[in-house]
Amino acid sequence: TLRKPISQNSMADWASKNLNMHTQGIFRRRLSISNMLSWNGGSIKKPMLITSNRTIKKEACEMFKLVQSYMGDRQTRMDRNHVALVTVTKCWSMQGLRDELYIQLIRQTTDNTCYRSLAWGWELMAISLAFFSPSPKFQSYLEGYIYRHLDIDEKIAQHIKDLKNKKITKSRKKRKQNTEDEGLPISTYAKYCYRKLQKVAVTGGKKGLRKPTVEEITHARNAILTPSLFGSSLEEIMLRQQDMYPANKLPWVQTQLSQQVLALGGEQTEGIFRIPGDIDEVNALKLQVDQWKIPNSLSDPNIPASLLKLWYRELEEPVIPPQFYKECITNYENPDAAVAVVQLLPELNRLVLCYLIHFLQIFAQPSNVGRTKMDVNNLAMVMAPNCLRCQSNDPRVIFENTRKEMSFLRMLIVHLDTSFVKGLV
Repeated sequence: TLRKPISQNSMADWASKNLNMHTQGIFRRRLSISNMLSWNGGSIKKPMLITSNRTIKKEACEMFKLVQSYMGDRQTRMDRNHVALVTVTKCWSMQGLRDELYIQLIRQTTDNTCYRSLAWGWELMAISLAFFSPSPKFQSYLEGYIYRHLDIDEKIAQHIKDLKNKKITKSRKKRKQNTEDEGLPISTYAKYCYRKLQKVAVTGGKKGLRKPTVEEITHARNAILTPSLFGSSLEEIMLRQQDMYPANKLPWVQTQLSQQVLALGGEQTEGIFRIPGDIDEVNALKLQVDQWKIPNSLSDPNIPASLLKLWYRELEEPVIPPQFYKECITNYENPDAAVAVVQLLPELNRLVLCYLIHFLQIFAQPSNVGRTKMDVNNLAMVMAPNCLRCQSNDPRVIFENTRKEMSFLRMLIVHLDTSFVKGLV
């Protein structure tokens, strides 16, 4: 669901308070906000956003050149993958540069008369959102900018045409024009960026100590057209696997990761699902799984177990859809009513949930609990937040419902008959 973003007036107000106004000419006249936020073919002498950090001041100017290089507006010997990697790594390592990158991309994708450059600017924004979010104070501004481009392709084409017909400055005349429409429609990038921004604002982007890699950059670019197995809806995931596994009734990623946990002895591993796997190894496995691969080198069951939890948690809509949430927390102490809720779920959600409960029932067996120290209460505690999502923003409601969510899942682990799931893929 798309939230209504901040108004144009609020965006202008934000810009007037936060932009580091640049000057031009021998009289050092200040540029207007509209000029500050329009495509620029030259370099910049200071950051776009106000900052007192000397390192940020220096890096921001260098980063602007990288943005221009990626968009094809500046010559470079590096290939575009490497340009993206350097840019993303700078911002991933240095939090103060993140808003600066996003405002630079806003500038370079505004009043840009070259469609290919424009598309590549949006592409770099989409790639960046796979690694880090803007700051909370800048998020609503970026959200508003992206929102205005969700359904704007015809207007953009006409706007580019109008700009070219106007008398333009010498600096723009020097620009090598490319009139071919290269790249996807801008609305495709905008829709992807909008969804990605909502998610990265919650998840916080790439975690771990390992810096971004070229493989991750390529994967982030491919995800614009080919949705990831993580963060998509169950329907999208099933649609994606139709060609490779047409007979499968369940998501391949769910069954494969579950089987990996068991194959590596997860049901005999103390703290399984509670102790997280090494975050960098989890990231590496996520990259492989998104390419429909399961490496043979896995040895720690906590790695696939952590990724499996992440897959459930990042589903666009939880396994138990929001419209059934109230019924779940109302019947958190009633076994029959809890089981009845499962039967009401859409068929795909019902199968996915039953497979998960069947999987957890293996760990809930007394012979395994002795080793894992994860009884039915512990299993319900770690898994409930990945299956049910409270829609309230009130901390008291969230706190109160957390207990009910855990109790509801516990009811399912203890009372739901999942024998039909055996052998189902």
